[in-house]
This record gives sequence, structure tokens and C-alpha cells, in this order.
Amino acid sequence: MRALLALLLCTLATAAYPASSCKLARIAEWAVNGKSNRLIIDGAINGQKAGVLLDTGARYSFIHRAAADRLGLTRQEARGYRAAGVGGETYVEYAVVDELKIGNATRKNWRVFVLGERDLGAPYAFLLGHDFFEQADIEFDLANNAVRLFQPQDCSDVPLAYWSRTGVSEVKLETDHERPGILFKVSLNGTPLIANLDSGSSTSVVSRLVAANLGVTPEARDSYAIGKSGGIGASRVDAWIGAFESFAIGDETIRNPNIRFTNLEVLQTHTGSRLADRRELREMLLGLDFLRSHRVLIAHSQGKVYFTYVGGRVFAPPRP
Repeated sequence: MRALLALLLCTLATAAYPASSCKLARIAEWAVNGKSNRLIIDGAINGQKAGVLLDTGARYSFIHRAAADRLGLTRQEARGYRAAGVGGETYVEYAVVDELKIGNATRKNWRVFVLGERDLGAPYAFLLGHDFFEQADIEFDLANNAVRLFQPQDCSDVPLAYWSRTGVSEVKLETDHERPGILFKVSLNGTPLIANLDSGSSTSVVSRLVAANLGVTPEARDSYAIGKSGGIGASRVDAWIGAFESFAIGDETIRNPNIRFTNLEVLQTHTGSRLADRRELREMLLGLDFLRSHRVLIAHSQGKVYFTYVGGRVFAPPRP
């Protein structure tokens, strides 16, 4: 993924900070539909048009298996790899892409992962995941239908939320070497959690186990079913909207939010072993509903997240 980012290093603009040597070099700006349930940009695989999903919640960038077949790619087993997501585990393959184009960047002869158990019929073939986004600072400005990538220069502790000098909150990025992601602390009903910023999820999601520990269950008076959720696994899992007392991140607190909750547990096998154990994918995912109502800059260069509320409902509406 570093090779792909290097191809994007055609600086479009540089913002300078007064009384500082800090410069924020913008290396890419992608037009997206900020009101859509998916952040998809135009791309091409081997000369064929292919949508690219911006998915910070995916650990690795990959081609969906059904899309690889439609594109005529040859799949081969990636020995020793397994991947887990909503709906369970999936086996991992790889395919060699002769040419992948994303924006102004073109990468040739790239061996990429192939995942996914079900044909989602999605308008995208390729998912650009955390292994790409962790190399740059990312701004989600969905109110203006834009996602931007930056490389700061000599910025150290200079606040990077260039769009405003007031009303900006910030939180520290957390580290998980085993399951990396855009992770930071939040609290739900006053209970501290680690949330993962997941631009591939249309809505924010709380683990069913976490919700149950907070007294929010499918049987609760204010909970209601909303059907099933799916991901890269073969199964689909039941999902509900639950009524919580509060959600807090940084200096921002939301009272009485209604948030989706579902089973984020997977039965994960161990490579070369018949043993398996249940593990929770994440305690909470912050999805596009959060990103649509906030302007967010993930400053990997500083280990921080800057954000401002820009309006609108953050989570689900109350029970109909």
C-alpha cells in the first residue's frame, strides 16, 4: 500500500500555519456522495471501471471475491491467512492485478487479497482499507462531499483542524498491534469503550455484548428490530436499535441516543489448529452517521483525531 500512496504524492495544495514552520500538504482529494450509505470513488482494474469503497474499518485492502470473478481474475489460496468480520470468518485468497487505478495513481502487477463469502451485488469491487489510510492523515468533510489525504511537515503539536480555530474537539488515537484500526476512547452510558472509526459501515454499531452489559437488550421496552446485518462472512446476523442514556467523545456528549446493536462476535479458528474461540470484533463502530454529522481529521502523524459537529442527527431516530 505504500507504493500506491507514493504514487499519489502530487501535492495539490499546501496550508501554512502562522508563526510556525508547519505545512499541511494535501496529496489527494476525492469527491464522494456525503449523503450516500457508501463512500465510493471511481477506479479501474485492468482497464475495467470498478468502484472503490473507502473503508477504514477493513484491516487490509482487498478485492471482493464475486467482483474478482466478474473481472476475470485468477484466484489462488493465501495459505495461513483467515479474515473475520460481521457474519463470521472467510477464507483468504489473492489475485494479481495487472493495473489498478485510483484517482491519479496507477499501480501495476499488484498481488492483492481476495475476500468475501457472499455476492453483495455492490457497486464497488475494491475496498481501500486501514493498511492504506494509516500512512496518511485523513479528513472526512462529507458536508462538502470530500475526503482528503494530507502529509504534514514539521507540525509536531500544531493543531491541524485548519477549518476552524474554535469549537474543535480532539481525542487521542489508541494502539492495538493485533487488530489495528482508527481507535479512540468514547463512553456509552458513562462506561468507557474503545470505538473504531469505520467509514465502511453505513451506521454506528454497538456490540450486543456491550449493550447487554448496559441493560440494552432486544427485549428492552425501547428496543426494536431492524432486520439483519451482513459483512464479509457467510452469515447475516439480527440487528436492533436500542435506547441508550448517553454517548460521549472528547468534549461532546449526546443525550438519549438511539444506536444500532448487533452480534459482533465471531468464532475464530487458529491457523494450523482445530481449536477455535469466540472473540469480539470491536466494542463499537462509529460509522457514516457520525461522519456525516462531523468534520473529522484523523492525524496519524500526531496520534490524534480532531473533529467538529456540523449539524444533523448523529445516530438513529427514536422508535417510530
